[in-house]
Amino acid sequence: MSEFPPCPKCKSPYTYDSGSLLTCPECAFEWSAEVVAVEETSGNDGLLVRDSNGALLQDGDTVVVIKDLPVKGYSRNIKAGTKVKNIRLIDGDHNIDCKVDGFGAMALKSIFVKKA
Repeated sequence: MSEFPPCPKCKSPYTYDSGSLLTCPECAFEWSAEVVAVEETSGNDGLLVRDSNGALLQDGDTVVVIKDLPVKGYSRNIKAGTKVKNIRLIDGDHNIDCKVDGFGAMALKSIFVKKA
C-alpha cells in the first residue's frame, strides 16, 4: 500500500510525503519522519508524553515544576522549581504519576513541568 508509516495521530495508512514532512490527508496532521523514529524507540508502549518545552519524557525521569500549582485539600501550593524524581507516565489528562516531597503521591500535567 504505502511506504510511509501510518499517521501517529489517527493511525491512517494514507500518509504521503509533502517535502520535508509527512502528511495525513484524513486529519491534516504533519510530522517529521525522524521524530516518529525516535518516538517508536521510547519504550512506553506507544505512550508519548512531552514536557512544556517539547522534550520527550520517559518513565524514571526527573522533572521540575515550572509554576506554582495549587493542590486540592492542602493549604499550600507546590512551588515552582520543585524537583520531582522517578516519574511514571500514565494515560489521561494528568499524565505523570509521581510522589512530591511534602505532598505525597499525586498526578501532574506534563504542561506544567520541564525535564531536569
